[in-house]
Amino acid sequence: MPRKLELQEKVGRMRRFFLEENRAPGYREMMALFGYRSKNAVHNLLRKMEQCGYISKKRGKIAPRTRLTGCIRMLGSVQAGFPSPAEEELRDHINLDKFLVRNPEATYLLTVSGDSMIEAGINPGDIVLVEKGIAPKNNDIVVAQVDDEWTLKYYTRDRQGVCLVPANKKYREIRPCRSMLIGGVVRAVIRKYV
Repeated sequence: MPRKLELQEKVGRMRRFFLEENRAPGYREMMALFGYRSKNAVHNLLRKMEQCGYISKKRGKIAPRTRLTGCIRMLGSVQAGFPSPAEEELRDHINLDKFLVRNPEATYLLTVSGDSMIEAGINPGDIVLVEKGIAPKNNDIVVAQVDDEWTLKYYTRDRQGVCLVPANKKYREIRPCRSMLIGGVVRAVIRKYV
């Protein structure tokens, strides 16, 4: 007998399916997804998901809601220079995972501590989105293990070899003495204003 899945785990499976397939699963697919043997069990689950605000049902079809997809409304653009008239206009919805993450299996997040990258706009407490498994190019920001210690720096290669460069004049460049391992290339910085 399969173990009973909690609602949040079921929501997670539904979310992954939607993000990978860009559509809601059908009843038979949900039976397989959740290990159900009947469409009635799927129907009961969908009713609970609808009550909790994860989906809506229209004419028997399932429509994922923002709570399930993580999408946020895109209302337009705003001038960062001189003020200009702005109109709120719903242009689209954006899913931040799809917008920021190219390869989910190779992507992870790290919280930044220290101030060696502040001139690159990366502050203590920020979260960096890192993609592993790709070769860094000059001036990419990388997470690297240098002589058994991890750091976040600009990656450069010159005649002497690899050099990791800080974005704060208080710190010096780092050249590996024994070893260096690239843990990934920074793809985005996330900052939450309280």
